[in-house]
Amino acid sequence: MSTVTTQTIVQSGSNKRARRPLGRTRRIPMGPRVSAFIVMGIFGLYSLIPMWWLLVSSTKSPENLFTTNPMWFSGFDLWGNISDVFAQQNGIYAVWTGNTIIYCIGGALVSTLLSAMAGFALGKYEFRGRKLIANIILAAVLVPAVLFALPLYLMFSEIGLVNTYFAVLLPALVSPFGVYLARIYAAQAIPDELLEAARLDGAGEFRIFFRLGLPIMMPALVTVFLYQFVAIWSNYLLPVLMLNSDTLQPLSVGLVNWRERLTEGIPYNITITGSLLAVVPLLIAFGILQRYWRSDLTAGGVK
Repeated sequence: MSTVTTQTIVQSGSNKRARRPLGRTRRIPMGPRVSAFIVMGIFGLYSLIPMWWLLVSSTKSPENLFTTNPMWFSGFDLWGNISDVFAQQNGIYAVWTGNTIIYCIGGALVSTLLSAMAGFALGKYEFRGRKLIANIILAAVLVPAVLFALPLYLMFSEIGLVNTYFAVLLPALVSPFGVYLARIYAAQAIPDELLEAARLDGAGEFRIFFRLGLPIMMPALVTVFLYQFVAIWSNYLLPVLMLNSDTLQPLSVGLVNWRERLTEGIPYNITITGSLLAVVPLLIAFGILQRYWRSDLTAGGVK
C-alpha cells in the first residue's frame, strides 16, 4: 500500500509541475529582449530626430537659425514666427489650412464610408463576379497613385473641373486599399449568424449595415480614415497639377511655393514654422483615434 501511495504522490507532483496556468506566457531570454529594445530605440530616434529639429528650428529667429546649434534651442521666438506665418501674404496660410481640412476631412470621410460599404458587400454577400471585382481592387492597390495624376488631369480638363475643389476631392473619394482592408475585416469579424438573426428580426440590408456592420468594422475603418487622411494631407503632385489659384491650394503645395520664393523676401524660418504647424493636425488625429484600434466590438455584437 505504501508503494502505491508513494507512486501516486510522485505522479501527482509531476503532473503539477507539468501543468502551467492558462494565460501565462513563456519568458523571452534577456539577450533577445535587449536586442529588440535597441533596434526599436534606433528606429524611434530615426523617426523623432527630424521632428525635434523642426521644433527647435521653429523657435529660432532668422539670425539664429543658421548660426547656432541646429539641434538645440537658442532663444525662443516661436510665437513671433507663428504670427509671421499667418501674416505672410495677407493670411494666405489660413486659407491653405482651410483648403487642406476640406480636402482631407471631406475626402477621408466619404472614402471611408464608400470603402466600408464596398468591403461589407464583397465580404458578406455572395454574387456573380465577386472574386473578379476583389482581384481588380487588389491589383489597383499595387498600382502607384502617381500614375493616375496625368490621366486625371486630361480627363478633368475636358469636363472643366481643373482649378476647382472637385479636382482634388473627387480622386480622394476612392481608396482601393480601404476597400481591400474593409473586405478582409468584414469577412473575418462579422459573424454570419449575427446577420441572419437580424434578418429574422425583420431588419433590412441598409439597417443591418449601419446598425451592425459599421460598429463592428470601426477599428478597420479608423485605419482606413487615417490612411486616407494622411495620404490627402501629404499629397503634392495632384494639387500642383490641378490647381493654379493660390486660394485653392493645400498646405503641401503652398509651403513648397514659399520655399522656392526665398529670394522674394519670405524668410526660411517662416516655411519651417509653417511645416511644424502642418504636422499638428496629424498628431491630434492620431491621438484621438488611436484608442479605436484597441477596441473589440465583435464580442459585444455576438452577445
